[in-house]
Amino acid sequence: MAIQRYTAATCTAFVLAVGVLAPVAAHAQPAAADDAAPRTAWGAPDLNGVWDFRTLTPFERPEALADQAVFTPEEAAQFEADRLAAFAVRDDQEPADVVGNYNQFWFDPGNRVSETRQTSLVTDPPDGRVPPLSADAAARREAQQQARAGVNRHSPTSGGWVEDLGPGMFAVRCLLGFNSGPPMTPGGYNQNLQVFQTEDHVVLLNEMVHSSRVIPLDGRPHVDDGVRQWMGDSRGRWEGDTLVVETTNFLRETSFRGGVTTADLHLVERFTRVSEGTLMYQVTVNDPNAWDQPWSYQIPMVKNDQPLFEYACHEGNYGLYNILAGAVVQEAEADAAEPGR
Repeated sequence: MAIQRYTAATCTAFVLAVGVLAPVAAHAQPAAADDAAPRTAWGAPDLNGVWDFRTLTPFERPEALADQAVFTPEEAAQFEADRLAAFAVRDDQEPADVVGNYNQFWFDPGNRVSETRQTSLVTDPPDGRVPPLSADAAARREAQQQARAGVNRHSPTSGGWVEDLGPGMFAVRCLLGFNSGPPMTPGGYNQNLQVFQTEDHVVLLNEMVHSSRVIPLDGRPHVDDGVRQWMGDSRGRWEGDTLVVETTNFLRETSFRGGVTTADLHLVERFTRVSEGTLMYQVTVNDPNAWDQPWSYQIPMVKNDQPLFEYACHEGNYGLYNILAGAVVQEAEADAAEPGR
């Protein structure tokens, strides 16, 4: 299937997007690698290739489904039909050009839920819902909302400027993609991951904002706590046929979940080649400053026979210049209207 990918200057909308996924076990539990999964010349599971993580499966389970962890085949077909019908209506109603946003042409929704038929990507807690924010995280979010009242998504908070370009600042500044994390979550477009593998390293290259993580597998410790990075510090190891990647030492929040995480985020990502065409991606998120308990989700990624295309985020990025220029004018007008404010 042809996979459309696009380049753009800024990213201004989030969509739970879609993918066509190869068959895996029809349940929402972690799958074991089957005998057909290929191996490298040195005997490790072969994770090399481009993997597409689009899916119509909602990130959180719809409340109407309560404790139902898996769709029946008929329910899955109906869910897909309903979602695609909603996209079609949006396509009909969306104007050709949308000020401050993309029109539907840019999005890459696909057409299927995961072949696991799980009713949510979230697998733990069992209700398929992300745990509530901690009291401190909820207070931080409320304070941010109050500070940004009346400010659109990508404009800076008054006086914030480079430090604060709103909830989408990482995408606007081309620092982190809105779906590439870490951790990765389906959304929008450019939902592809390329894996490069040697005996002692794995490289995870995301199509969105072409971010990459070079991950040692030789048992070396994490870097000193004083050296923090936008995407954290990742170390990998094999547990049987599963590659386990632990990431710590984040500089600050990432684009994940609207920037609610903190520098204390601890990620455990698991990559299991469950078949020729499927790479199971499982994530456990632990940040005591954001949630009072760890939680997990999984995405079956499908093998893609097409190459990645460069996402040249900064080239021709007039959006960022115009956002900042517009904010200067707005603040000057506000100062003129309220001298001494």
